[in-house]
This record gives sequence, structure tokens and C-alpha cells, in this order.
Amino acid sequence: MLKKAVILAAGEGQRLRPFTVNRPKVMLFIAGKPILQYVVEAVAQNGIRDIVLIVGYKKEQVFDYMGSGEHFGVRITYVTQDRQLGTAHALARAEEEIKDEFLLLPGDNLIAAETIADITRINPEAVLVKKVDNPMRYGVVAISQGKVTKIVEKPDEAIGNVVSTGIYSLTREIFSFIEPELDLPEALNSMIAQGHSIVARETNGTWLDVIYPWDVLDLNGAILRQAPAHVGGTIEAGVALKGQVSVGKDTVIRSNSYLSGPVVIGDGCDIGPNVCILPATSIGNNVVIAPFTEIKNSVIGDDVSIGSGSMLQDSVIDKGCVIEGHFTACSGRDEIRVNHERHTVSVGAMLGEGCKLGNSVVAQPGVIVGNYSQIRPLKLISGWLPDKSLVM
Repeated sequence: MLKKAVILAAGEGQRLRPFTVNRPKVMLFIAGKPILQYVVEAVAQNGIRDIVLIVGYKKEQVFDYMGSGEHFGVRITYVTQDRQLGTAHALARAEEEIKDEFLLLPGDNLIAAETIADITRINPEAVLVKKVDNPMRYGVVAISQGKVTKIVEKPDEAIGNVVSTGIYSLTREIFSFIEPELDLPEALNSMIAQGHSIVARETNGTWLDVIYPWDVLDLNGAILRQAPAHVGGTIEAGVALKGQVSVGKDTVIRSNSYLSGPVVIGDGCDIGPNVCILPATSIGNNVVIAPFTEIKNSVIGDDVSIGSGSMLQDSVIDKGCVIEGHFTACSGRDEIRVNHERHTVSVGAMLGEGCKLGNSVVAQPGVIVGNYSQIRPLKLISGWLPDKSLVM
């Protein structure tokens, strides 16, 4: 059985901006935990307690949160990738920490414990693969008789719908093929070309990648479906709780509010009265939501304040945002540009950290607002606003 796991946690996640300007991708919080914690917990549930974390971009945040791993029932060793040049380059940094077989997996994906179990049951070398609807975002895996024949990274045209999850069972043999390569799929292709056999193991388990800002909503939904109901705060008279609703300690849900799960609300929040929180919504700690506000399928970060009469759907609001009353962020289908890419998605508003919005701001579908931006009252916002924008 595999006894050690190497988790890649060095990346920045540029296409996830503004959410990764101030934190590494693995430290995006969803339903009260960073993505990396979900990965570590899933690894631990498979009996693997010895973990090597390869860190880089804003690594101090990972150190501060994960520590020695004791709180998570594991032992963590840290290795630094100073320049984020690729997955093979990252793995090479950890060579001295690996003595025999090991599990390699990304720290910025949502991976269920059962998904990891699918690959721990077979001998290395092996790759965990999955059928997806959008294969051109990933490395497409060509398979013959259960063995990998080639991995094609982000092909220009569809050549199959089976992709690599980035989860591998490997031996030290991989280090013989890494040196000339920066990305792991190319190193594996070199192994195959020299006659090595790599098993393809297909999974139907939970595996979700977060590449773009709107992907946060998919991860949020998947996490909330597994969240147990729990009430640790104060529920006033006339509040209706339906389905899986979790309320943190010292949180107050005020009278005549309606919460329909799955919903997770953190500690120290003040919700309502007369607030409606609908399914697939996670709310961080110390959040204030004023009366007559409705929120659906959204992620609200810590220390956010949302004024009365607001409506949010399919939106992500990062920590520390202050939104005055009658804010509207309705979902709709729109084309969003990320770097040089164009994506047509159905989404609401995505606000970076520490934004301040005046009364009666309307956000058009797909708007991305950079960190610490200020929007004056009665404004219509759309498109992509850079960090520290001022809309007069």
C-alpha cells in the first residue's frame, strides 16, 4: 500500500484572478476550508499519513495554515519550488524526500477520498483518468488495452473525452525521465516511448478542477452536497430551515428568515431578519446580511457585509467586501474574457477582496471586479475591472 503522498501546491492560478492575487490557488476557501485541506483530509482517509507539500507562490500562507499537519492527522514535509515552471519541475524538487512508491496529486482540485481509493488499490505506474465534457481544458489520455499510449496536453481539437486527473501512482523511476521535461505528461510520454507500462484507471468519483473564477461555484456545490446539517448558533422564532443547513457558533439567524440547504454559514454571522438563503450557498465567518436580501448558489467570504434588499445569484464575493443596499447580481449567459481566452458561461458577479459598493449598484452577468475596487451608488458595472478600480 502507498505510504507517502506528494501534493503539488506551488501554483498561482493566474486565470483565477482576482481571487488568487492575494493567496495561492490551493488556499481558496470554500465552505470554511481551503481546497488544500480537503485534499489532505481525503489522502488521510486512505491511510496515507506522510505528506510532502510542494509549495511556491505565497507559500507562507500554506505554512501558517497547514503547519506540521498534526491538526489534520498527518505529518507534512515542505519542499519549495521557487519558480513555477511546471509539474515535472515541481516533482523534481521533492526527489530527496521519496524513497519508494508514492501517490502524486494536485492540491488545487476537489478530490473525494473514494476517488483516491480507486488508484491506491493498483500497483504503480498508474494514472487516474476520468471522462469529461470539456476535454480540451486538460490532458487527454489515449488508452489501448488498459494502458496509456500517449497524453496530449490541452489539444487544439477534441481527440477524446478521457482526461488525466493529475493523480498518479508512481515509483522513483519517474525521476529518470523528468530532467529534460518541465511538465509531467511529457515525462510520462518519454517513459512510454522507452517501453514502460502505465496503467490507466478510470474513476467515476468526485474530481473537480478550479481554473476560472466561475469554477469556484462548481466546487462549492459539490462540497455542500456532502456537508452535514448542524446548528451551533441562535435561531430566532419564525425561521424556516429546510434540508442540509449548517450554522456556525455565535451566528444569529433572525426572525422570518428562510434557509433552504445545502447551505453552510460560518461563525459570528448576523443574518436577517427576513433573509432568504437558497441552495448551494456558503457564507464565511463574521458576515452580516441585512433584511430582505436573497442569495442563491453563491460563495460569500469572511467579513462581508451585504445591505438590505439585495439579490445575488451564481456569484462569488471575496472577503472583506462592503456592499450597501439594493445590490443586484443576477445570473445570465455572457462571454467572459480571461487573458486571451473567451468563455461563454452562465454566472452572476465575481468580486475580489475588499471591494466597496454604494447603494443600488447593478452588476451585469459575468462581471469580474478586481480587489479593493470602489463602485459609487447607482452604477451599472460589467466586463472586467482591474484591481483598485474606481467607478464614479
